[in-house]
Amino acid sequence: MKLLSRKTITVAAAIASLGGLAIAAAPTQAASPVASSAAVHADLTPGDLAKLPLTNRHLTKHERANLAVVLRAYHVAEGDNLDVDAFVNSFAKDGVFNDVVAGQSYQGEALGGVPTYMANLFPDVHRELKRITVNGDVVSIELSIQGTFEGPLQSPAGTVKPTGARVDVPTADFWYLHNGKVEKFNCYVGYSTMYAQMGINFDWASAVDKH
Repeated sequence: MKLLSRKTITVAAAIASLGGLAIAAAPTQAASPVASSAAVHADLTPGDLAKLPLTNRHLTKHERANLAVVLRAYHVAEGDNLDVDAFVNSFAKDGVFNDVVAGQSYQGEALGGVPTYMANLFPDVHRELKRITVNGDVVSIELSIQGTFEGPLQSPAGTVKPTGARVDVPTADFWYLHNGKVEKFNCYVGYSTMYAQMGINFDWASAVDKH
């Protein structure tokens, strides 16, 4: 069965401002462009939830509020809606972002580098949300990071020039919230897939030659 993951859906007022964020519709739902509107509200209606790829739509008010915080964070990290301050303000004062695969962590002002890194590589970057699970203060999401490689990549070997290649990178995000703020965000990006799609291949031969 062909998924509608490459199309956006209309989400009611609370989610309308997600703009370029692509949200995978359920197979039985029609898809149409997301409208732009006011900021994401602190609560989501049953109608909003019905249009999201949730594993369970019977969320408490507290869980709906947590989900709204996460959706807003995704929205302000989009290429068309990039708002670094808003992204940083989604986190608690001691909140941390962990790029688990890369083995790097960011806190405080350094959090601003998280959305800008991807936006510099892929100016049209957006996240396609495929599966969302909310359990109390934990929001778990399967998604794809998509965009066009139009910005230079700094590597240990030098600068990799952009090629205009399209990327569709499998990703898993785990958000841990408290009192409406993100305390920890663990992000697992499929970097090997991303680099391959960008035309960057690891030199396994040189690694073998070292032994």
